[in-house]
Amino acid sequence: MKTSFRERVISVTGMTCANCVATVERTLLKLPGVEEATVNYASERATVRFDPAEVSLDQMIERIERAGYGVVRGQEGVELTEAEAITREEEIAFQSRKFWTGVAFAGPLFVLSMFRDFGLLGSWANDFWVNWLMFALATPVQFWVGWDYYVGAWKSLGNRGANMDVLVALGSSAAFGWSAIVTVALTNDTEVFGTHVYFETAALIITLIKLGKLLEVRAKGETGAAIRELLELRPDCANRITESGEESVPVDEVCVGDILLVRPGERVAADGGVIEGATSVDESMLTGESLPVEKLDGAKVTGGTVNLTGAFKMRVERVGSDSALAQIVRMVGDAQGSRAPIQRMADRVASVFVPAVIVIAIVTWAVWWFGTEVDFTESLMRFVAVLVIACPCALGLATPTAVMAGTGRAAGRGILFRNSEALERARDVSVVLLDKTGTVTRGRPTVQSVISDERASVLGGAYDYVRLAASVEALSEHPIARAVVEEAESRSLDISAVEDFKAIPGQGVSGRVEHRSVAVGTSALMTNLGVEGVMEWTSRAEEVEAVAQTPLWVAVDGRIEGLIGVADAVKETSAAAVAALRSRGLRVIMLTGDREAVANVIAEKVGINEVYAEVLPSEKAQMISELKARSLGAVAMVGDGINDAPALAVADVGMALGTGTDVAMETADVVLMRGDLRTVSEALALSERTLRTIEQNLFWAFFYNASLIPVAAGALYSFAFLPIMLRSLHPILAALAMAFSSISVVANSLRLSRVSIPGLPSGN
Repeated sequence: MKTSFRERVISVTGMTCANCVATVERTLLKLPGVEEATVNYASERATVRFDPAEVSLDQMIERIERAGYGVVRGQEGVELTEAEAITREEEIAFQSRKFWTGVAFAGPLFVLSMFRDFGLLGSWANDFWVNWLMFALATPVQFWVGWDYYVGAWKSLGNRGANMDVLVALGSSAAFGWSAIVTVALTNDTEVFGTHVYFETAALIITLIKLGKLLEVRAKGETGAAIRELLELRPDCANRITESGEESVPVDEVCVGDILLVRPGERVAADGGVIEGATSVDESMLTGESLPVEKLDGAKVTGGTVNLTGAFKMRVERVGSDSALAQIVRMVGDAQGSRAPIQRMADRVASVFVPAVIVIAIVTWAVWWFGTEVDFTESLMRFVAVLVIACPCALGLATPTAVMAGTGRAAGRGILFRNSEALERARDVSVVLLDKTGTVTRGRPTVQSVISDERASVLGGAYDYVRLAASVEALSEHPIARAVVEEAESRSLDISAVEDFKAIPGQGVSGRVEHRSVAVGTSALMTNLGVEGVMEWTSRAEEVEAVAQTPLWVAVDGRIEGLIGVADAVKETSAAAVAALRSRGLRVIMLTGDREAVANVIAEKVGINEVYAEVLPSEKAQMISELKARSLGAVAMVGDGINDAPALAVADVGMALGTGTDVAMETADVVLMRGDLRTVSEALALSERTLRTIEQNLFWAFFYNASLIPVAAGALYSFAFLPIMLRSLHPILAALAMAFSSISVVANSLRLSRVSIPGLPSGN
């Protein structure tokens, strides 16, 4: 029996570093039925693949909570994201209260300690009761502001692991505990290893690290700004039309089939089709394109877009989690919550990081106390400095924050990465294959040329036969027929009534218009109808075919009156898109099932030198497999139709245009919502910049820990020419460095949301 696995996203709170990520993953993987569990520290999401027959969502949540972490309870899609946003705001408020409480007690404590150490107070400052005053100021910081670290450390050790909380709790407790021992001893007229206390050190360690945590939470929230901005697009209410009139209803009450009225300036409440009215709509939330899109009767509109000019009525087709907006939010969230392969090295280091730091701290204390003339208290301060300067957080934040910022920036440009693996693979693309129809071209035929007979004026004008042809074609459902009708409409030609309409499969149509016999179709249709002039027009038809157009023969009253050249027009931006790809040093290939002559003409127009025509869908996939075997880099495939789905699945990076079919978009790694080929180059540029940012973050995280842990241990003590603060790093400075190390990583990632990226239009 085949196992039916499901995938769910669980929002997890209470994680403090990369070691917590490993703990949550281990906790979930121990459950029977859980096949895969991936936790993202920056987005605070666990993606779980499980067999619902063996384990339930409630069981997974219960196990996470038993491990000491919280779970944001919400439904899939938009509702979960909103719940996460509320939880993050609560976390910011909580951390802010903790920090300012720490400042209120640690500030006076620090001033009192410094003034006493520099002899700025009277002899009373050395009385034992002053130590008790300092104890009183430090205790709330240690056991209320810092209580989170004790709880986190206890839970971490209970899960047979060690996280950042263990380091902070151990380091601050060492300074506080030793100071308490000295204070009690002095009260009893006993001196134990000196008289100096370090209450201010313990209090400032916790307060400064709490500041770092507060800034980190705020910064992590900024990396998820893309999802918040998408959520804000959803209106609160909609104007529903009923038999009794118009009513304003909450958007959650809108159902499929409802008729909505959308006025200028309002946001569209759901996905659907225009049934009355005409307007222009701002779809920049979907595509990143600022130009408005005209919407006429029958046009599709998307929830969250803005109606600009005229009022219109629409019939609702998709709501809630099925809407395009919800799917975009879900796709961006999935990408931001996934783990990039480049993170694996950092994860391996993080798994042993905290135990290694504790060992280094103990060795540091032992070497300085037993191996040198340094006294116990200074050795203890070196021990504390090593513990608090180590920063596993930077390792855990290096990759996910950059992925969140990069995918958020991409979403703003209408580029949706399905996961971070696709984002990483896109950086290595060396070959880009483009489908022709609907990708390089518009995907629908349009009239490209009109060739008339010299006696066309007899009919009432050079384009009168086009009017007659359009009148007959108006009754046909064929895409080419629609092209002829649109051409007539664009020239303001009147469509007349038709009698005796006939459609001949594979050949064309015929009928009577204004008492004239009209036929439109292939040369075979003309021959079968016995039309005059077929032989004379054959050479002209061949000229039309030579420029990749399909000739439509038009006969009126048994005589050829002209040809209409129809072709799938090249998109205005395709040539610029190909040039942008080639400027990146990429090999660009066009694949198509169309005739070679047509393919070559299109390729020449857009600047593609390598073309494979008359290729079947299965052959496209086979060609990509062969290219992957031969290519030094990754292979990307760009398409939009059902026939592109196999090739998109086989490619290293499958890119589907958002204007294409659902099958293509579901198969692709990247969805280009704008339907503009230039976004392929933009996607590759964003991938390259994001990966470069990840590498910078990882370098900083490793460099920070590899260089400053030895400094905290006293490795520079013998270098007399160096400042004393480097030779003997005080724990307070160590805590300050640790607090801002993770902030620097997040800040570097946030630059992706603002900096200019080659390949993207300026200002985006």
